[in-house]
Amino acid sequence: MMRGILIAIGVVALLCGLIALATGAFPPAAIFGIWGILLVIGTVFERVTYKQTHTTAPGAGWERTAERFVDDATGHPITVYIEPKTGERRYVQE
Repeated sequence: MMRGILIAIGVVALLCGLIALATGAFPPAAIFGIWGILLVIGTVFERVTYKQTHTTAPGAGWERTAERFVDDATGHPITVYIEPKTGERRYVQE
């Protein structure tokens, strides 16, 4: 639901930017346009880049942390593993 609200706010900001541009108010048009684009693109692509979950634990060299949470999208518990040498984190669905 929050994603939909953010996309709607972004679209409204883009429309306000277009209206401001049509009336000749360039600085407000640029500000509204930039914020609208950032909101829409950031919200749409957030799911693509945000914590991919795996179904199996990683191999040797990975340590299980005490960090656990419930994934909002699936409702499954997630355990965090870390690779100490690189600091990379893996999110594993239990």
